[in-house]
Amino acid sequence: MPHIPVRTGITMNYEITGSGEPLLLIMGTTGSIPLWGGFRTGLEAKHQVIAFDNRGLGGSERGEGALSVASMAEDASALLEALEIPRAHVLGWSLGSAIAQELALAHPDQVASAVMYATWAGCDGYQRSLLSALRLPYVHRDFENAMAATGLAYSPEMLDRPDLAELMAPSIPALPQTEEQMQVTVEQWDADLAFDSLDRIPAITAPTLVVVGEQDLLTPPRQAKKVADAIPGARFELVTGPGSSHALHVERPDELLTIATEFLDGQRI
Repeated sequence: MPHIPVRTGITMNYEITGSGEPLLLIMGTTGSIPLWGGFRTGLEAKHQVIAFDNRGLGGSERGEGALSVASMAEDASALLEALEIPRAHVLGWSLGSAIAQELALAHPDQVASAVMYATWAGCDGYQRSLLSALRLPYVHRDFENAMAATGLAYSPEMLDRPDLAELMAPSIPALPQTEEQMQVTVEQWDADLAFDSLDRIPAITAPTLVVVGEQDLLTPPRQAKKVADAIPGARFELVTGPGSSHALHVERPDELLTIATEFLDGQRI
């Protein structure tokens, strides 16, 4: 995959596939580009898809300075600038959806529309407890228990599948592999916990779609609904039933793809 230096002082790993209007994919906590799986392929039919690794994970440099949702939004903005893409649609998952919020606030000229998938605008007590528990194995560099805890991102139906290990094997290389990446992941969890945008997101002007699964434990539907209610004109989509987890793009990729592309079809750069 190609690398490019950006104005925030790091070299970023990215990949561009497909054709059409540009669509920037922003990954969630712990992940790198391959974690998008086949969902990204589905988007390529109608869009030039720009996927990248957030700083310190995958092939992107960590660089210096504190890591926050706002700083990662600046990285995303800088990547678009470096690629000479003045304006793009944006689809962010989990942490990526929070980054999309900050990007739409700080650089509205760069965001043609936003799909915020599995999103929130500030932790409530339950979410703070859950994310703190997910953070802990990374603090202790305990990869085995970190992978076990990752199960909370999936549905009961997925976790009870007899072929679960086989299904999950391709995603393992997309997760933190080194001491340095485990530390960056701790910083990402800290950024998730500190994120608070509810009083600012009414200023978002980009057409926005908020999508969440009924079974999502990490960013529950009540939290995503707060985001949709706060952004003027935002559309809210709740995916229900088996497999409606935090990882819709893994468990219900075709349905998520339909929802996202139908929204994006109505937007233009």
